[in-house]
Amino acid sequence: MSKPQIRRAHDEKDRAAVFVIRGAVFVAEQKVPIDEEWDERDATAAFLLALDEGVPVGTVRLVDQGAGVGLLGRMAVLPEGRGRGIGAALVRAAEDLGRELGLERVELHAQTHALGFYERLGYTAHGEEFLDANIPHRHMEHVLT
Repeated sequence: MSKPQIRRAHDEKDRAAVFVIRGAVFVAEQKVPIDEEWDERDATAAFLLALDEGVPVGTVRLVDQGAGVGLLGRMAVLPEGRGRGIGAALVRAAEDLGRELGLERVELHAQTHALGFYERLGYTAHGEEFLDANIPHRHMEHVLT
């Protein structure tokens, strides 16, 4: 297995791959209602793709919320890409993109089962648990240096 390449999604083919991956992970696997998976932020978000030998296997989006804050979200890795560091690489690439955009901080809404993953990447949870698409989440943040 080669090391996956992470790059910005920059054309319609890439955006289609983003939505196929998200559909497979969130809608098919996690049973998120399709009308909750896609939202208005998709129109302006920056998307990153993880490719394994040219085949898309993961994605994440970054939304510039203004005031130096980015919202990292909709991170999804297909089952065949899991356990290989792709999720961590996507997060780091999103942080790098955030720095390029002049962001000072990244926030995210983590599914509670993924709290440890994000904590290992330097994110701190705060606030109470809440439901999003009927899945427990917590707010997390990380200061970009």
